[in-house]
Amino acid sequence: MSQQASLYEQLGGEAAVNAAVDIFYRKVLSDDRISAFFDGVDMDTQAAKQKAFLTMAFGGPHNYTGLDMRQGHAHLVERGLNDSHVDAVIEDLGATLRELGVKEELIAQVAAIAESTRNDVLGR
Repeated sequence: MSQQASLYEQLGGEAAVNAAVDIFYRKVLSDDRISAFFDGVDMDTQAAKQKAFLTMAFGGPHNYTGLDMRQGHAHLVERGLNDSHVDAVIEDLGATLRELGVKEELIAQVAAIAESTRNDVLGR
């Protein structure tokens, strides 16, 4: 195979993304720094959106139709979402991937993708 596998493939494809999102939201919902932002959120719908988004962000086959990062988080910025909350999300994502046995070099790539959305998420 002459073409390098996408990050999506290197992480393990759909099954890996599904497992990661499920573990990630368990961590997020038990994280006092950010759990309040998910009060009243339909977590099944949220998880499905996140799975579709991460599949796209990691270079997998995608049909993500959600709002862009700026629109999707504007209501949370109004509620005080800031850099410390983005840091917590990236930290929880890294911990999730470590729990799944993902190599540090891939975790660093995932963190870089997450970091690249920071300004849009925070509406800057």
